[in-house]
Amino acid sequence: MILCDVHTHSNNSFDAENTVEEMCKSAVNKGFYAIAITDHCEAPFIKFGYNEEFGDFNERIPLSFLQTKNAQIKYRQKLKVLCGIELGEPMHDPECTKKALSFGDFDFVLASLHNLKNMEDFYFIDFNNCNISEILKLYFNELAETATFSDFDSLAHLTYPLRYIFETTGEYPDLTPYQDVIDDIYKTLISNKKALEINTSGLFKPIGRTLPDEFQLRRYYELGGRMITLGSDAHTSSAVGNGIEEGIRLACKCGFRSYTIFENRKPISIPIDIN
Repeated sequence: MILCDVHTHSNNSFDAENTVEEMCKSAVNKGFYAIAITDHCEAPFIKFGYNEEFGDFNERIPLSFLQTKNAQIKYRQKLKVLCGIELGEPMHDPECTKKALSFGDFDFVLASLHNLKNMEDFYFIDFNNCNISEILKLYFNELAETATFSDFDSLAHLTYPLRYIFETTGEYPDLTPYQDVIDDIYKTLISNKKALEINTSGLFKPIGRTLPDEFQLRRYYELGGRMITLGSDAHTSSAVGNGIEEGIRLACKCGFRSYTIFENRKPISIPIDIN
């Protein structure tokens, strides 16, 4: 089985611990074919510079890019190292988004939505004291808008808020009321030749499933989706590759016969062979 993890964070992300080199070394030790370093860049916060709690993305992302480029050279005989970025909230501020993408000649751009416009990250929301249905409605509508963005390669953790809803309430929301919008997201990705991420981080959280889960992956496949990426969302070197093999097996179970990595923003198909 060919193993690739294209969603990882070095200590150039505000919430991660290990260096780019440590992340790459872990991937080598675990027998991975490829890794992408996709450090956080919450686009609308770029303009705040040092005054932003996440740190100055104007420094963090170019440094991440440089260190990843150096790792490409160092590990070229052992590991395919891809320069990536997790571009958060790309639709909130077009000028900031444009600047984020100018920080490097990325191999891979992962688009994500961690918070709604004028709201804090879902991580900080007390879901015991809010209207979960309304938040999910707003989230999937905004994610549908994000899916129309032209300059990304894969859409990250489609069901991101559910991780925190489950941790707070112990209940997994029924997504039936939002399925039409979710289907529109899939159709947009398919028509625009974008990938959908299978984020395996949820396998190691109380939610206990990938983001999105098996039902949603089957639905994406039913609608014609064939391009998927796999990412552990590792924030430590020890977590690199966590759940990737399980994610590949789930993809195969849902009908997929390959998954995708991106190099120079071009898709490369990796065959799924679970024998």
